[in-house]
Amino acid sequence: MAKFLLLKHYRGGPEPMPTARVPMDRWTPEEVSAHVAYMDHVAEVLSERGEYVNSHALSPEGTFVRYDGEGQRPVTDGPFAETKDVIAGWMMIDVESVERAHEAAAFLSAAPGQGGRPLQEWIEVRPFLEMPPTVTD
Repeated sequence: MAKFLLLKHYRGGPEPMPTARVPMDRWTPEEVSAHVAYMDHVAEVLSERGEYVNSHALSPEGTFVRYDGEGQRPVTDGPFAETKDVIAGWMMIDVESVERAHEAAAFLSAAPGQGGRPLQEWIEVRPFLEMPPTVTD
């Protein structure tokens, strides 16, 4: 088994599908509820297969933070919510292969959007680093 993160972006990925162009804040409450229910359904199906680990939605707000030296306050910058790379949420799965991770991502991509049509949104599939890379001279 291998762990993967399935990352949903607010506006990210290659060319967006027309159904994904309407931001969620302009959907009806029923459309948002249907979308969330679908996400729960995906988690349930993956749980039944023993592949679901965890998931969570994220707010678009965020701040970059870095260490700035001993005794110094952390340096912050942001938020940068206007970027296309802001992560909307993630799902962690534990599957047999990268091909299975891609199938699960495609399943997640079919979540309904405005008008109940599948969003066909891009889902970023990122494997967990199992072992640190070996450094040789």
